[in-house]
Amino acid sequence: MIHFEYAEKLYESWPRPTCLIVDGPYGVSGFPGDQHKVERLAEWYTLHIEAWSRCSTPETTLWFWNTEVGWATVHPVLLANDWEYRCCCIWDKGMSHVAGNANTQTLRKFPVVTEVCAQYVKAAAFYVDGRKLSMQEWLRYEWLRSGLPLRVANEACGVLNAATRKYLTADHLWYYPPPEMFERMVQYANRHGRPEGRPYFSLDGIQPMTKNAWAKLRAKFACEVGVTNVWREPQLNGTERIRGIRTAMRYKFTSLHGSQKPVRLIERLVRCCTDPGDVVWEPFGGLCPGAIVSHKLQRHYRAAEIVPEFYIAAAERLTTYDQSLDAAPTGTVRAHGLGVLRAMEACLQGEIGVSHALPPFDSH
Repeated sequence: MIHFEYAEKLYESWPRPTCLIVDGPYGVSGFPGDQHKVERLAEWYTLHIEAWSRCSTPETTLWFWNTEVGWATVHPVLLANDWEYRCCCIWDKGMSHVAGNANTQTLRKFPVVTEVCAQYVKAAAFYVDGRKLSMQEWLRYEWLRSGLPLRVANEACGVLNAATRKYLTADHLWYYPPPEMFERMVQYANRHGRPEGRPYFSLDGIQPMTKNAWAKLRAKFACEVGVTNVWREPQLNGTERIRGIRTAMRYKFTSLHGSQKPVRLIERLVRCCTDPGDVVWEPFGGLCPGAIVSHKLQRHYRAAEIVPEFYIAAAERLTTYDQSLDAAPTGTVRAHGLGVLRAMEACLQGEIGVSHALPPFDSH
């Protein structure tokens, strides 16, 4: 589902995301509405980041696209809103990106052929007597509350010393206990711990957490063999590059969107941190590559876009991208997509603020 609307007006009505793909302002005047200076990015993103934090769960992974300095500028805001940094991925577009456009005789820096995509996860938080505890702190707190010595956690888990050395440690060597080990600690503490304190490891004070509930307190991630954090992918060209007429900033790019992302890279992001049926958000949709990927991988999808040309191109792209596939859209779906395009013609005249959607592409 793609909306022609400001994302901040939609967040609270969207289902909670498992994957959040952020490809918004870079602070380089790259599209109508982009910030002109990178110094303004932190303030601009703050309200959005606060909303993402409210709407996300510990299963949510956030991918933040930007320039290296743009990401560095916004990074502290993400940390301040309980997003845990995982990794910075580099999109290396190769020399073809600057071929014919870089005069080494006048440049005062090396030609830039990269963008970054930083990975964050939503840290789980636990509240005890008005105090906010991390997962590490809460595990140790609950075990100590049971009155049991730390060393017997090893017996509970059937290990030599991994429970005390990894799962219940208070230092930087802490490891997330796998669901099976967590379940063993929970069962042991509730069986042998002080009766007056039961239940232990409970979020509602009634029932102890199950291993399945525990597994949902961490973001999903499946690492494809051979993939690293450096993505050598040439700049888009050929049929995947969307062409079109820009009503603003025509001087800057010959293509419709100056920072169009390869579907292949977006698919990598979605595939590694979601399962079929999960929800993907693209708050600043652009040409909405996540919609194509989500349709293909059977994920639910929500996006917002406010530049009319981008919205119309994204809608048309969705109605036509899979014509060659067995599961091509029906005539009804195509007719709906064309109807949306006609309705959006008025927006090209400046009637911003109308909200439309493409429900057929939320069928998965």
